[in-house]
Amino acid sequence: MARRIEPPSAGSPERRAAFARGLSAESRAALLLIAKGYRIAARRWKSPVGEIDIVARRRNLLVFVEVKARAGFDEAAFAVTPYQRRRIISAARAWLARHPDDATCAMRFDAMLVVPWRLPRHMPGAFDEDG
Repeated sequence: MARRIEPPSAGSPERRAAFARGLSAESRAALLLIAKGYRIAARRWKSPVGEIDIVARRRNLLVFVEVKARAGFDEAAFAVTPYQRRRIISAARAWLARHPDDATCAMRFDAMLVVPWRLPRHMPGAFDEDG
């Protein structure tokens, strides 16, 4: 059963608009992954150590995807900071602890860069467990 994603009830209009842009970017990224043959296992998966925007599978490959929406592709790429990489890697370990069957899969960390009026840019293997 899909979990409903609720917008922040409090906060400024700018914060709510940013939330909506993020949801839109993640939806566009998920659609591109589906078109490439991936199955979406989870979106906005939360753990005590961090959140993973998209968890996807294709055959025996498990992919943890960080989605970044910015005005340009370069800005989006630089927005995946070393701190965020470490957080995503920690969250991926939490995923594997909760889904032990996935431990046998090959694993990859991808980035999906989303800019206005362009197809998202998928960057397979954008970073690895070493950060």
